[in-house]
Amino acid sequence: MHIPDGFLSPITYLPATAVAAGLIFLALKRAELDADKIAGVAAVSAFSFVAMLFAVPMPGGTSVHLGGVGLMAVLFGPWTAFGALSLVLLVQALLFGEGGITAYGVHVIAIAFAGSVSAYTVYRFVKRFSESAALFAAGWFGLVIPAVIVAFVLGIQPLIAHDAGGKPLFFPFGLEVTLPSIMIPHLIAGFAEGAVTLMMVRFLQRYFKGVFDAV
Repeated sequence: MHIPDGFLSPITYLPATAVAAGLIFLALKRAELDADKIAGVAAVSAFSFVAMLFAVPMPGGTSVHLGGVGLMAVLFGPWTAFGALSLVLLVQALLFGEGGITAYGVHVIAIAFAGSVSAYTVYRFVKRFSESAALFAAGWFGLVIPAVIVAFVLGIQPLIAHDAGGKPLFFPFGLEVTLPSIMIPHLIAGFAEGAVTLMMVRFLQRYFKGVFDAV
């Protein structure tokens, strides 16, 4: 899901970087992180960091990986999850080349913000009927929603950045390619993400109740 440098046009990544910076500034004010939760946020951030590094290649030239977005959002709320995931994405881009520097803004918006907010919103809604279903749905949406945004952003590059002859200047494939090649694997992987989210929360609730008591 991570976009390398050179795939996005400046008309895409410059506004995205500005929006991401604004969201991070807002998160610094709205995130609720007391001393008792720091260890938990650090531990789940480390899990998310490692999970994103193990990308499984898929047909069509894309890859898929777990992200821990729903897990983070459910345990700590959307703004804390957003802040922690933004830091995870920054470290991955700077030190591991996992996602380009120019694509960082898009990753922050898609994975950290949209993923966290959608996962938390779905969790709160479905929890009224079944907590287990809510946890599973949070994991699924936390992976699939970012994939939708990434597929869309990549797919519109030929439309918004091309030369006089219509030749794409950056990512060359349109939505007819990006949507199925990115979405189909992530729709399936979302079930694994949902199951992992459910199992991880149950495990943490049982053995680390003092730290993970917000669910």
